[in-house]
Order: sequence, then C-alpha cells, then structure tokens
Amino acid sequence: MTKLGVTTRQIHADRLLNQPTDGAVHSSTTNSVLFEFKQSQDLVDVFQGKKVGHVYSRSSSGSVVALQNMVADLEGGLTSVCFATGMAAITSTFLSLFKAGDHIIVSQYLFGNTRSFMDTLQDFGVELTFVDVTSIQDVIAAKQPNTRAVFSETIANPVTQVSDARAIGQWCEENNLLFMVDNTMTPPPAFDAKAMKASLILCSLTKYLAGHGHVLGGAVIDTGLFDWTTFPNISPKYQVADKAMWGITQIKKKGLRDIGATLASQSAHLISVGMETLSLRTARSNENALKLATYLESHPNIQTVYYPGLANHPQHFIAREQLANYGSILSFDLVPGIEPCEFLDKLELVISATHLGDTRTLALPVAPTIFFENGQRERARMGITETMIRLSVGIEDTDDLVADFEQALNSFSL
Repeated sequence: MTKLGVTTRQIHADRLLNQPTDGAVHSSTTNSVLFEFKQSQDLVDVFQGKKVGHVYSRSSSGSVVALQNMVADLEGGLTSVCFATGMAAITSTFLSLFKAGDHIIVSQYLFGNTRSFMDTLQDFGVELTFVDVTSIQDVIAAKQPNTRAVFSETIANPVTQVSDARAIGQWCEENNLLFMVDNTMTPPPAFDAKAMKASLILCSLTKYLAGHGHVLGGAVIDTGLFDWTTFPNISPKYQVADKAMWGITQIKKKGLRDIGATLASQSAHLISVGMETLSLRTARSNENALKLATYLESHPNIQTVYYPGLANHPQHFIAREQLANYGSILSFDLVPGIEPCEFLDKLELVISATHLGDTRTLALPVAPTIFFENGQRERARMGITETMIRLSVGIEDTDDLVADFEQALNSFSL
C-alpha cells in the first residue's frame, strides 16, 4: 500500500496498527485489573521484562497499549506512554527523569497548572530558569553546567507566544540536552515536533486528540532522537537491552507504575475514537479562529487581539515557518470601560467554561480564573493582562460565531 495521508492514517490507525480480533475496527476495552498466567514462570518473566505481557492494569492493559501505538504513530515517535491526564503525563515524566541538583531551562509562558508544578519541582531541589522561549539567545544564555533539558510549549496559553522551536531543537541537539515539547496546542498535522528535534513530546489527550470534552488523558512520546546512554539519571534497573528504550522504560516504571496515574481502558477507547477526526476538527476550528481573530481585530470595542495568524503578532513569521496552521486559541483585551465578565454574559452561543480543543467555542476571563494563583506580577511577566479573555474556538458555522460576538460587542456603547 502506498503511504497514507494524515487523515486516512488517523481514521484507520486502530485497525492497521493494532489489528483488533474478529474483524473489529476498534480495539476491545480491557476491563480486567488482573491477568492470568497458565505458567507461573511466564508471570515471573513478564515482571522481570524478559517477556512482553500485562500483569496488572495499573501498569498496562491491551486497551491503553493500543492507544499508545496510535499516539506514537501520530507523532512519528518510537513509543509512548499514556496517563490519566495531561498533567499526570507532565509531572510523572519530570519526577521520573530529574533529581535534586539538575537544572532545566523552562518557558516563562507556561500554562497555569504546569507553572504551578514547576514550583513543586523546585521544592524538590531541581533548579529552574524561566526564559523567553521566543528568543534562542535567551535560551542559550540560561545554560549552566548542570543543565539537563529545555522545556517549552509550542504556542503559549493564553497569550499565544510562539516558541522558536526549530532553533531550540537544533541547539539542544548540539549540546546533548533533552528538548521536551508540550504539543497540546498544536497536534499533528499542525506541528511536527520531531522535525524540530524534540526528544520527548508531551500532550494532553483531553484536548484536541479526544476533542469532545468527555474524557481525560495525557501522553509522553519518545521520538527516538535522544541518546539515553548519555543521560546520567537513568537507573541501572532500567537500562534495558534496547538502549533507545531507556528513557521511556524509566518513565513507565517510576512514573506510571509508581505514581499510579493510570489511564482507564474506557477512556483509552474514547480518546482513540476521537482521534479519528482530529484533522477534520482542527482544520475547521483553525479556519474559524483566523476569521474570528480578523473580525475582532477590526471591532472598535476590542483593544488587542493575540493570535499568531495575524500579521502584527510578534512571532507571526516564526509561526509561518513552523506551523501548518495557527491553531484555534486566541485571546483579546476589550477596550477600557467594558468588564470581561459583563461581556461574556452577553454571549449567547459561546460557552463560558474552562477547557481547550473542544468542538464548541469556549471563553473565560483569564486573570481571575486559570491564572489567579500566579498573582498580578507573575501574570504581567507572562504577558497576561488583567482584563484578558481567552477563546478556544470550536467547529461551529463561522457566521454564527461572528454574529454572536457582534451582538455582544455592539451592546456596549462607549
């Protein structure tokens, strides 16, 4: 068979990669916690990693492995591990790989919960330097002798700063550093993290991959580009015969197994079904976002629009180089005199809710909600204004979205 297109691969991934039994096009859901072994030595061999198998569903199950195959294939990776949530994927990966005294270069624009976890990581003795990842010079200047990795999102939430991923990836490769990319906001085909030399790709499966606001999940994907034999924190216990698997093995053992943030089998099934329409959904939501951003930018009651697809965005040209589209997250500031909550209450179609990547368009006031704990000084450092509104643009008819914002905006006369 000739090489399949991205959408075709997504639709047929479960059937082709996992080959479900009995002619099914979806892998079956594994509802058993335990797994029987007719020969007890087989149980011993699986425990010791001499054979492949499932011994306990907290560590693995057929349903989750099927999803892991699909996620790894989507990103062009070597392998992946799935977790109960995106935050579980992030925290488990960091706690598995880093220890007190290590140094990590981190984006100063991180999503609120991820930023909060970085404070916890520092409490454990891991040193962090927060930098402007839109500038490779700032990243380079932060390097220390004990630097182990660089961690960044592709497009920041909510101000939409775009990291200079290509330059960072090249520099990390030259300096033998892990390049860890949170690709939640720009799933394939929007962004090719492996082509940017990402070592590990982290993502929330809850958002665009599942896509319908009905299931939680997260994943980490090893792209196969990093030489784990040079990473000093791999325990001898996890230095398996296949050296390319050292990192992911330690994440599975110390992260998934020991921390226990296991993805449920039914959740794995729901995510895999959602992934089938990923390209179709994101194409529509990206189109809507660009049209909506253009409309908002021209309205007299809007002061500033933050969206990489607009020509005046500070990283517009980086986005054009690195991204197949500009994503479906945008934020904006209303003109002085219009209160964000008062405006949001005027919207009739758009839902006031916290979530991203849904089929429905969602909106919220940023400062008093998802970034409230960060404080005003930290928000200002991240570029977040006190009156900012964030949108996650869905797949509704474009004219309906524009009409809803128009009636809400026009209700204010200043």
